[in-house]
Amino acid sequence: MKTIPLLTLASMLFCGVFAASATVPAPKPNPWSDSYRELIPMRHYKSWGTYNVHDPSCHKYGDYYYMYSTDAMVGMRRDRITDEDRAVKAGNIPIRRSKDLVNWEFVGWALDSIPQEAVKWVHDNNNGHGATNIWAPYIIKEGDEYRLYYCVSAFGKKISYIGLLVSSSPEGPWTERGCVVKTNDRTPMNAIDPSVIVGKDGKMWMHYGSFFGGIYCVELDRATGLTKTVDDHGHLVARRANYRRDNLEAPEIIYNPALDTYFLFGSYDPLETTYNVRVGRSKTAEGPFVDFHGKELSDTTDNLPVLTAPYRFEQHPGWAGTGHCAAFTDGEGNYFMAHQGRLSPDNGMMVLHVRQMFFTPEGWPAVSPERYAGTPQRTITADELAGEWDVIRIKDAVDIRKGELAEKGKRPSRNGWYRSSRVSIDKADKDKKWSFDEKSQLLSMEIGGEKIENLIIFAGHDWEREADTVLFTGIDKDGNSFWGKRIE
Repeated sequence: MKTIPLLTLASMLFCGVFAASATVPAPKPNPWSDSYRELIPMRHYKSWGTYNVHDPSCHKYGDYYYMYSTDAMVGMRRDRITDEDRAVKAGNIPIRRSKDLVNWEFVGWALDSIPQEAVKWVHDNNNGHGATNIWAPYIIKEGDEYRLYYCVSAFGKKISYIGLLVSSSPEGPWTERGCVVKTNDRTPMNAIDPSVIVGKDGKMWMHYGSFFGGIYCVELDRATGLTKTVDDHGHLVARRANYRRDNLEAPEIIYNPALDTYFLFGSYDPLETTYNVRVGRSKTAEGPFVDFHGKELSDTTDNLPVLTAPYRFEQHPGWAGTGHCAAFTDGEGNYFMAHQGRLSPDNGMMVLHVRQMFFTPEGWPAVSPERYAGTPQRTITADELAGEWDVIRIKDAVDIRKGELAEKGKRPSRNGWYRSSRVSIDKADKDKKWSFDEKSQLLSMEIGGEKIENLIIFAGHDWEREADTVLFTGIDKDGNSFWGKRIE
C-alpha cells in the first residue's frame, strides 16, 4: 500500500519562520498512557478505565457519562494467568462512568451471563455454535426507564439476535424484556449494532445492521422498546455494493436541533485495520439519508464525508481501527464522538478515543484531530495561528483498502496510516494566503493551490507531544476531513 502525503515542501504555498509573538504550546502530561500491556491480566480490570473499549455507546445521565461496550479484551498467554486472574468473575457488557469524559471508572458488568433466549436462537440456527459474547450494546432512556439493547451473534454469519434489557438505573440491575429483532441465513439483514432515537414527531426508530445487506431502520413501540409490528425488520437505509469485501456496519444516529437534521454515522472496512467513520444526513429519523454530494446512502456509493480513519501524527506509532462510534452531547449543546482506537503496530490493544465534534457552516459534523483531555475552551487569536503545524487529510480510504490491508487480519505497515505533514503559517501572509475570522473562529487558507475554507479553530491537547495547543478540523470541498495541530 502506498500512502499519498498531504503535502510536500515544494507544494506549500506558504512557509516561513515561527512568529515570535505566537503562544507556545503549554506542556501538560497526558491523562493516561496509550499502552496498557501491564494491565492486561483480569486481576487489573478495575483499572481498565479507557482500556479494552470496543463498540462504545455513551450518554450522560445526571452527573455521569455512562459508557457500555462489547465484551472484548486483549488476551494474555495462558502461562501468565494467575489464580487471582482465574478468580475474577467477568460478566457481559462492561459499564464505565465518567464526570469529565477523561477519567473513567470501571463500574462492572451489566449481566452475569448471556441471556439464554439469545443463545438458543443462535445455537438453533448454527449447529450449536456461536453466542460466546455480547456485542455493541446501546443505551437510551425513555421516561424513567433505562433501556439497554444488546447483540448476540455467530461470527461472520447473519445468525444474530438483538435483545432488550431494562432498569431503573443506568448501573442496573437489568431485567430481560425480550427479543427486538432476530435474523438468520434466510434474511437479507444482520441483527446487530443497534442505535435508537426518538424523532421530533414522537416516533421511535432503531437503526441496525452490518456487513450483510446493509443498514436497516425499524419503528419501535415507545411503550415497550420492542418493534411496533411483531417480526418487522424495517427498511434499508444504507448499503455498499460489494459487502463481502467492503464492510459497512455500526450505525449511530443523532439529531441536531440547531440544524433540524438527523445524522447517521456508519463504519467502513475491517475493524482492526482500515476502519473509518462516515456520515449522512436527513430531515427525518427514518431517512432517506444523503451524503456530502447529495447521493443516498442506500445507492451503494462509497459515501462521504470521511470523519475518522487510521492516522499517525509525528512522535507516535499510530492508530488503526478508528471506527464504530458513539455520538452524544453534554446536555449543553456540545457534541462528542467516542470510538475505539487500536494501538499500532500490533493493533491488539483497544483504547477509548473521545473527540469533540463540531458542525461546519455547511452543516456537516467534523471531529477533533486529537482526543479530548478536558482542555478549557477559549477564544483563539490570529497571532496564535502563526507557526508550525502538523496536518493530516483524512480521505476516502479506497487507496489504503487496496493491497496489503485488503486481506482480513493484515496489520498496517509503516505506510498503513494517513500520516501527518508539516505546514508553516507565516504571520506576514495573513489576508494573502490565509485569513481568520476571530468572531466565528474559522480559518481559511491555501495549500498547494487549493483553498480550504471554514476550518474550525479551538483549544485542545496534543497527545503526541504532551502539551495543550491550538487545533483545527473541517471538511474540504471533496468531503475529506482536514486536521491540524500547532506545534513547535
